[in-house]
Amino acid sequence: MTTEQERVPASLNIERVQTGFRIEKRILKVLKGLAEYHEISLGDLVEGIVLHAFDGKCAFGEKSLACIGELKKIYALDLDSNASHNLIEKEK
Repeated sequence: MTTEQERVPASLNIERVQTGFRIEKRILKVLKGLAEYHEISLGDLVEGIVLHAFDGKCAFGEKSLACIGELKKIYALDLDSNASHNLIEKEK
């Protein structure tokens, strides 16, 4: 019987591209804080979140979720998944 870790190659050759997209300011602050907490780049964090989401899995364990909760308090992020697709940007 093989474990999940044994099925995943030690490294995968990929091609990354530079991209730009707009994101809610406080969400970005929480993401940056979480990346710092895990000592990884923001890009690596987002890739991990997306790959977990594509598999229908949560990307975070208990410690990460606790960290996210604290970062949300620090940055006054009061949005949750119910806000998804309902955000309207202020006109400048």
